[in-house]
Amino acid sequence: MSRTTLLFVLLTLLTAALFVGDLAVGSVDIPLAEVWAALTGGACDPTTGTIILKIRLLKALTALLAGSALAASGLEMQTLFRNPLAGPYVLGISAGASLGVALFLLGAPLLGVAGHSFVQSLGTAGSAWIGSALVLAIVMGVSRRIKDIMVILILGMMFSSGVSSVVEILQYLSNEAALKSFVIWTMGSLGDVTGNRLMLMLPAVAAGLVLAVAVIKPLNLLLLGENYARTMGLNVQCTRLLIFLSTVLLAGTVTAFCGPVGFIGLAVPHLARMIFASADHRILMPASMLAGAALLLICDLVAKVLALPINTITALMGIPVVIFVVIRNRNLF
Repeated sequence: MSRTTLLFVLLTLLTAALFVGDLAVGSVDIPLAEVWAALTGGACDPTTGTIILKIRLLKALTALLAGSALAASGLEMQTLFRNPLAGPYVLGISAGASLGVALFLLGAPLLGVAGHSFVQSLGTAGSAWIGSALVLAIVMGVSRRIKDIMVILILGMMFSSGVSSVVEILQYLSNEAALKSFVIWTMGSLGDVTGNRLMLMLPAVAAGLVLAVAVIKPLNLLLLGENYARTMGLNVQCTRLLIFLSTVLLAGTVTAFCGPVGFIGLAVPHLARMIFASADHRILMPASMLAGAALLLICDLVAKVLALPINTITALMGIPVVIFVVIRNRNLF
């Protein structure tokens, strides 16, 4: 068995163990035997079955999806921009989602349309996804005219700053209750995804992951720069659009349903590179997906034990990784 295969087996087993652990740990610790009984339909206490199947299972599945999605989109962005500090939100997708939620939670009461049937049916997730999609549409439109990828990166950052300013204005003008709802959303949460929401989240993330796998070969070509990729026959413009679409499906959907979960997409690709000692995206892409799922499950376990928002844990775990990587190896590409 090769080293890479062994690492994949160990990472898969670790993710599975963390998944089971996430089902067992919480405000009420549940023995593994009862967790297994609840999952397999065996004899267990009805209350325990409800906790496992209706609450913790949904949350653990959400962590798997969100961790994989953010890590995959982060790897795509880092390779496309050839920047180790790029992440899934570098194009302003998080800012777009925040604007959508701010308009829904903060803007609707100010405009007096909070009780409108369309506004009520839109919801936080819907408004966040629409905001993300609109930002992507603008970025894709710009990328058709601009060939320099670094210019697109700078424009994305500037657009993100502008949108954040609008959000801050809405925060300043909003009432206390609406402001509190928005601030709680920005802290991120894996527990707000119901069964129906998970059924909407799953196909969107799955489509984004399929696109991420489809661009593995182009990503390998882009490692040496866009000019090299063009000489090898790669349609760079089409590849960009596929990567942008994958990113909005992955990062945009996760942000819509879980809030802006930070640092997973930024830190995990670096962890995958260090663990597998490879720059080949045929290895890095599945490795990042698995490592992202495992890390977010760890963060969820810690967040439950300490009763803290998920974003505080992802930041505390992600920031040291990024600092270590930047100091240890300045030539990542």
